[in-house]
Amino acid sequence: MRFILLALNLVLGLVAPAALAQSQFSPVIRVNDSAITGYELDQRIQFLTLLRFPGDIQAEAEKGLIEDRLRLAMARSIGVKLTDQQIAAGMAEFAGRANLDTEQFLQAIAQGGVEPETFRDFVEAGIAWREVVRARYLGRVSVSEAEIDRALSADNGRGTGPRVLLSEIILRARPGEIGLVRRKAEKLATETRGEAAFAALAREMSLAPSREDGGRIDWIPLSNLPPQAQAAVGKLGQGQISEPVPLNGYVALFLLRGMTGGEDKLAPGAIASDYAVLALGAGQAAEAQRIATEARSCDDLYLMTKGQSGAVNRQTALRGAIPGDIAAALDRLDANEAAVVQGASGPRVVMLCARNATIAANHLDAVVPVIADPAVKTADGDIIPSAIEGLGFGNGPSRDQIRDELQNRKIGQLADAWLADLKAGAIITRP
Repeated sequence: MRFILLALNLVLGLVAPAALAQSQFSPVIRVNDSAITGYELDQRIQFLTLLRFPGDIQAEAEKGLIEDRLRLAMARSIGVKLTDQQIAAGMAEFAGRANLDTEQFLQAIAQGGVEPETFRDFVEAGIAWREVVRARYLGRVSVSEAEIDRALSADNGRGTGPRVLLSEIILRARPGEIGLVRRKAEKLATETRGEAAFAALAREMSLAPSREDGGRIDWIPLSNLPPQAQAAVGKLGQGQISEPVPLNGYVALFLLRGMTGGEDKLAPGAIASDYAVLALGAGQAAEAQRIATEARSCDDLYLMTKGQSGAVNRQTALRGAIPGDIAAALDRLDANEAAVVQGASGPRVVMLCARNATIAANHLDAVVPVIADPAVKTADGDIIPSAIEGLGFGNGPSRDQIRDELQNRKIGQLADAWLADLKAGAIITRP
């Protein structure tokens, strides 16, 4: 009997670990013809925990793995194949957000029990989906000039709220170098003491035209900065330097030299109005009211002049330069709204096309861009081409920057909706 019990214990000792391993790698979720194992789910839970992901970690892990299966399946279906270099660059970019290189990041997550393959799979699904989305939507999503005007307008919050006095350093971050450049910027921020030292670094290393003035830029509305820059600058105290701020192909550092109160609003005199005036003859009050009611944009006014040359006058001006009766009417209008203003020679239809408040200084006078000398080189050997004369934040966001921002937002919304449709049409089961 003792021999039988001993043999039984030996058998159970061999079977139990095998059964445990088998259950760990058994499917817990099936997505169409693809299986998600208990091991993968456990790894994703640990990974999200290390990243301090908010919400229900298990639910988010399951959701992420299901969506990754759908992303990768779609990538395969349209022939997207990633190279090892692409995945390595993606891993380096993700690790760079924590100011680590890939090897350091892998060591950090290994201490939390996360395997390198888990991180690689996570990155691969994201990059594959990005390629799929580009193939489907890039070139098919457009941004109109009117949308850019709206995004740049004071009515949209641009130019209002707190204002900041900054110095900036803009560093180039080529593909795959974001982590390296962020660590370099972090080191600069840690070792630099005072505005004079920051200005010296800006002259030596920054790619923005403000380098000629030690990185100094005039007062700008905080709302003129990209969201990630707003978050970084908003945490600064007087004289402090920000954490590295990733931009599209660049990394920025900011030194705060001053900030207004949170309730500060852009003065009415500092807002430029893009407006149109359609002058009609005496006795045409009813026609003026009809046009004001039916016009949906400033362009409509041209169509309603019935070929009359010079009837519509459109211009952009600061409030102080606009005639008093027209300025008073514009104050009551939102973009693409119209009103009738009576004049000595007859009624006039006044329409607001847009309000703009994007220039950095306390006024909106025209600012001549500083064009960097193409022969100038930074300490890193980067030649500063005149093509980047708009780089930096001295004059607020450029139209190209806003166009990219709006296009990326549209593509992101379309991609999210597409993924939701794929998920709704998938067969998802839990064995």
